[in-house]
Amino acid sequence: MDIRYTAEHDWVTVDGNVATVGITDYAQAALGDLVFVQLPEVGRALSKGAAAAVVESVKAASDIYAPLTGSIVEANAAAVADPSLVNTDPMGSGWLFKMALSDVSEWKLLLDENAYRQIAS
Repeated sequence: MDIRYTAEHDWVTVDGNVATVGITDYAQAALGDLVFVQLPEVGRALSKGAAAAVVESVKAASDIYAPLTGSIVEANAAAVADPSLVNTDPMGSGWLFKMALSDVSEWKLLLDENAYRQIAS
């Protein structure tokens, strides 16, 4: 599965026209132990760059921005119930939300793994 990244340390995968979004291992490590996750409501339309979610750790709260334009089709209730999932498996069961994309081609504008590694090291 191909993964793309944002400069804000989010990861994105796309299956058809549905993107799955989460924070990277780098981001969760920088934040520390998460204690709270607030995710967008299903049906909410978001423009690329709009505030979508909030994760809060023992260190700080951080907004998560929509990496692409679309509508929320699913929020990870498990991550809300147990924020530590985002720490223990940020790129797996700790995903945050899924969105139906308005323009799938926006995904190709995100960072590939090599470009992301340069900013995350």
